[in-house]
Amino acid sequence: MNSVDRYLPGRVERAVSGIEDLGAEAVLISKQENVIYLSDFKSSNCFVLLTGKENYIITDFRYIEAAGNNKAGLTPVLIDRVFTVFDFINKLGIKSLAVEEDDISYNFYKMMCSKFKGILKSADGLVEKLRIIKDEYEMECLRKAEAIGDLAFTHLQGYVKAGMTEKEVAFELEYFMRTNGADCLSFDSIVVSGSRSSLPHGMPSDKKIEQGDFITLDYGCKIGGYCSDMTRNLLLGEPTKEQEDVYNIVKEAQQKSLEAVFTGKSVVDIDMTARDIIKYYGYGEYFGHGLGHGVGLEIHEAPTLGPKGTETLSPGMAVTIEPGIYLPGKFGVRIEDLVLVTESGYEVLSSSNKDLIII
Repeated sequence: MNSVDRYLPGRVERAVSGIEDLGAEAVLISKQENVIYLSDFKSSNCFVLLTGKENYIITDFRYIEAAGNNKAGLTPVLIDRVFTVFDFINKLGIKSLAVEEDDISYNFYKMMCSKFKGILKSADGLVEKLRIIKDEYEMECLRKAEAIGDLAFTHLQGYVKAGMTEKEVAFELEYFMRTNGADCLSFDSIVVSGSRSSLPHGMPSDKKIEQGDFITLDYGCKIGGYCSDMTRNLLLGEPTKEQEDVYNIVKEAQQKSLEAVFTGKSVVDIDMTARDIIKYYGYGEYFGHGLGHGVGLEIHEAPTLGPKGTETLSPGMAVTIEPGIYLPGKFGVRIEDLVLVTESGYEVLSSSNKDLIII
């Protein structure tokens, strides 16, 4: 796998180039995923300060030694309860500072106002815009994480049995992914069955899986901090005509949406590809969420594929394609792939079967 180290200086340089557009002398990065993106450094208390002249990684005694080994060219700075990050910023003589206002707490804001003597501006979106386009290291992490998800789905096809609870299946899913190389989960796994499968983001319960149940499995894991995300379905026993029809509609909508993915395509148009198919078959009111979202260091990040999306696709974007139909009190079906947008189209990162699988 490519090392992340080779990409860090370029990421910092691109972030620094956006400071002038913010009308600030410096930018304080506090959002954990953005700190990781710029420094590959993970901690519970860390900031990156970009000034354009010299750039800093700021943390406390617990992490300062590790921070000094960063490969992004960031100068380590030690802070504590007495000498805060804003004392350091004041020491540098910075008079205008951009901060990630969507990330900070009210208490942090009050501390800023009491400690920092200059003008505050917004830096929201500065790093997130860079993160939309994945570099080769990020792509490799996503591919590796998705491959573990594929292994897990194959495993579950031989594991899930009637009488198991949704929680038992979710626990096995997490155990399998971790023992096959995952760092951790991308998010709390969604394992819902029977009538509960109509809950798009239902959490695993003590409900036992029964004959005739659709089982929706929406899950992912992380490699190198990067998330995978996929959704597949299992059916315990033979399908009813309605179950089979709904499944095939969702499968058609998902496939046609994948085929609509290419550079320069509007996210709204891709969403409408799936939405129009589902509406045509009379289930439009039962598809109430967007078609997909960006994936990277966060499980939900830009771009957003939905009716109110604003972006167009570009090479290097990683997005999900996940139409669904949810019939309250009956069942639900969702099929989801994580794809990379390429110069010539798209690359589906998951290889798991999307036919109706009966166990």
